[in-house]
Amino acid sequence: MEVIQTGIKDLILLQPKVFKDPRGYFFESYNREKFQALGMDIEFTQDNQSLSSKGILRGLHFQKPPHAQGKLVRVIKGAVLDVAVDIRKDSPTYGQHFLAELTESNFTMMYVPVGFAHGFLTLSDDTIFSYKCTDTYHPESEGGLPWNDTDLNIQWGIDDPIMSEKDKIFKPFKDFVSPF
Repeated sequence: MEVIQTGIKDLILLQPKVFKDPRGYFFESYNREKFQALGMDIEFTQDNQSLSSKGILRGLHFQKPPHAQGKLVRVIKGAVLDVAVDIRKDSPTYGQHFLAELTESNFTMMYVPVGFAHGFLTLSDDTIFSYKCTDTYHPESEGGLPWNDTDLNIQWGIDDPIMSEKDKIFKPFKDFVSPF
């Protein structure tokens, strides 16, 4: 598995080795021993999967300590623009974001560590998005940032995505007090 540095400490892209033949393909999306060999001793406790139409924006979400989550994310079917924002107060890249296109054909995965807000925009219909989490979901610990915050300046490439009501009411980044 190839590790690709993003320029933001601890946020990485992973490119698995994909074995293709006339029958289709095979790859390991997660292997604990291989992750440990990469210096990533991570224990996942929950797997999530979502199905979305084109133009759905989910995020930017995080869970506060003590239930903060790291996430290993990938696309099973379709394509997304995946975004992670560094919200670690003492990080030199605090408030910076990274974007990557994850698709069913490029097999690219992103590891989003604790201390990041995460979201994605679906680029095709019937997109199936999968994420492994390092802690289980706790509603009382959830938080988020506005997808279109001018201080974050994320170039999503869409003006009016389809979103949940909850995702439309996060406080601006300038008023955000990070729990990390």
